[in-house]
Amino acid sequence: QVQLVESGGGLVLAGGSLRLSCAASGLAFSRYSMGWFRQAPGKEREFVAAISWNGGNTYYRESVKGRFTIARDNAKNTVYLQMNSLKPEDTAVYYCAADDLFFGTVTAGSYDYWGQGTQVTVSS
Repeated sequence: QVQLVESGGGLVLAGGSLRLSCAASGLAFSRYSMGWFRQAPGKEREFVAAISWNGGNTYYRESVKGRFTIARDNAKNTVYLQMNSLKPEDTAVYYCAADDLFFGTVTAGSYDYWGQGTQVTVSS
């Protein structure tokens, strides 16, 4: 049974920071690229960031570049999303996902496994 479990969401003021974690089990973690997506109420799911199998390549949505950092620790089977300088428009449920391509993709349909999501709320 493959499981991806997100944690670390919460309520913060604009300008604050959060670190999201996604713990994976039931798959060969180091053979998967990992991604973070988000979905706000009434909106479509959108790409946030992705990281290749060994962390050597990262990709970001334009609106989060310079504010968010994706990282992974293969020894812990965990991927992280460090979010700084948070804005109200970052408010959403954040999901981690895994795909069997080594280098990552921005296309949600390419991902094989998904977590349950963690809520991030940024207030003014």
